[in-house]
Amino acid sequence: MGAAHRLTMSSNRLEASQITRQFVFTAAVLLALVFPSAAQDRGFQLDPTQTSVKFTVADVLHTVNGTFKLNHGALQLDTSGKVSGEIVVDARSGNTGNGMRDRKMHREVLESDRYPEISFRPDRLEGPVATAGKSAVMVHGMFNIHGVDREISVPAQVEINADHWTAAIHFTIPYQKWGMKNPSTLFLRVSDTVEIDLAAAGSVSAPSASSSQ
Repeated sequence: MGAAHRLTMSSNRLEASQITRQFVFTAAVLLALVFPSAAQDRGFQLDPTQTSVKFTVADVLHTVNGTFKLNHGALQLDTSGKVSGEIVVDARSGNTGNGMRDRKMHREVLESDRYPEISFRPDRLEGPVATAGKSAVMVHGMFNIHGVDREISVPAQVEINADHWTAAIHFTIPYQKWGMKNPSTLFLRVSDTVEIDLAAAGSVSAPSASSSQ
């Protein structure tokens, strides 16, 4: 075998090796895009100072607006759309700005001394959440109020920018149907449903190695 032939064979092997490495690299990139790894799972922390929980209930005279305070909240989202964690609100913080009305709400409707927390434990999303920008999804999970879990699905508008996120959620609670007392009197009729608006915000992070195992 001549030197020129051996040189050609060596050059061909080198070229084939380079093509193989390029193919493997390209395949790895495509697989990473199509099948994201567990490292791309994300954690969403809720910041109580940036999160508001508002409620609205109508009566025959006017609309009553009030607020609750967030206790804490943290969610984990994996690439399949499964969600874990919870959002916990202090039921005793409910405030409409009217002391007499608030005492009646806490004593007769929420019974907040007995049931001091309102919580939502999501378990899955319907629809993808973009790694950046806006997404519209449905959030399914268990909503606990007055000591009872209720299965709900609520629409959410989510926006992610770098390591910060926001979400807006609106839903209706048929509190009377769910076993809570309607505070209506002979002269004042109050709606048997209450509108809830959650404006959440906080930080986005990758979960720790221990939490992803």
